[in-house]
Amino acid sequence: MRHCSVQVRGLLTREELDRYNGLIEAGSYLEDQGRHDLAYTVQKEIDLLIQPAIERLKDKSRARDRATEEFLKTLEEED
Repeated sequence: MRHCSVQVRGLLTREELDRYNGLIEAGSYLEDQGRHDLAYTVQKEIDLLIQPAIERLKDKSRARDRATEEFLKTLEEED
């Protein structure tokens, strides 16, 4: 099973994180049993589950970029 990044995991809601952990556990078990066909389906569910957290991470990054841009503009104005 492919895990998502720590940053994305940190932005999952409690409900999403509980579901993510359950799906990872189920998918890992299926892989251990050689049921890669079913593990693939579980991985697809995980990919869908983490999409909102990925968007939240992108939003945080955009906000940080805007704040940096504003800071740099204030530095330029001071010079």
